[in-house]
Amino acid sequence: MTYAKILGTGSYLPAKTLSNDDLAKIVDTSDEWITTRTGIKTRHIAADNEKCSDLAVAAAHNALEAAGVDAAEIDLIVVATSTPDMQFPATATIVQQKLGISGCPAFDVQAVCAGFMYAITTANAYIKSGMAKKALVIGADVFSRIMDWTDRRTCVLFGDGAGAVVLGASGEPGILHSKLLADGSYGHLLQTPGQIANGAVCGTPFLQMDGPGVFKFAVKALAKVAEDVIAEAGLTPEQIDWLVPHQANYRILESTAKHLKLGMEKVVLTVQDHGNTSAASIPLALDWGVRQGSIQRGHTLLLEGIGGGFAWGAVLVKY
Repeated sequence: MTYAKILGTGSYLPAKTLSNDDLAKIVDTSDEWITTRTGIKTRHIAADNEKCSDLAVAAAHNALEAAGVDAAEIDLIVVATSTPDMQFPATATIVQQKLGISGCPAFDVQAVCAGFMYAITTANAYIKSGMAKKALVIGADVFSRIMDWTDRRTCVLFGDGAGAVVLGASGEPGILHSKLLADGSYGHLLQTPGQIANGAVCGTPFLQMDGPGVFKFAVKALAKVAEDVIAEAGLTPEQIDWLVPHQANYRILESTAKHLKLGMEKVVLTVQDHGNTSAASIPLALDWGVRQGSIQRGHTLLLEGIGGGFAWGAVLVKY
């Protein structure tokens, strides 16, 4: 049987950082207010000349190097993003061009903060079916570009970054099981409703969020999908070595871990340093755990996240 196995991970964070104290100078907030409610201390902000594809390419180079794979060997590129370089073409094709690759399928998936779950599950299906042998899966977002910096409810939460993995066909188990879900009836709780029409932006181009509504739904949905994917794979929570969650809010992460009866020492945490980087947050956290030496070969990982839509999911990985 053919499996898709993670061969290498990589990430990239813009050089500029924005601390809670920095934010307090431009909006009515404080380090204490942000930290107690979210766990976030700082976040990275893309430079004016940095596009989403630039972050994605930097993360891709790091993942390819870690995997020992040449870019020419990649035969599938999937980029998860909600902040593409442009309306079209897909950011994945721009990444493809910047990496010097041509011919292989390259496309974007849009499931906001759950995007990486959707992207890696798609790439897994390609590899298991024999349609690809080596896939580059990237989560990249520049949410600073869709923030209303006068809205303290949202602008304190998000940051920019990119994370990537190289998947390769293997006879050894890699992606063990995944479960993806969505419910469009909750879309009003988290959205950026603006659109381009007739040469102008129609509607607001800024992210809109009902914080309490998102929190309430996320806590229940993430706990349930995590529980389901573990059970469907024939495992128990005790067999999970690391929970690698979407880094949205420390309280949500804590709640998910508590539901699974996992100690916080088994949770990869980067929310304090990165904020919520949307589709980038899970691969960023994964790469951080690998490079810190916490995540090691043979470990069983549970990746999970939820984003606007609502779209959510979980993926079990034998690293």
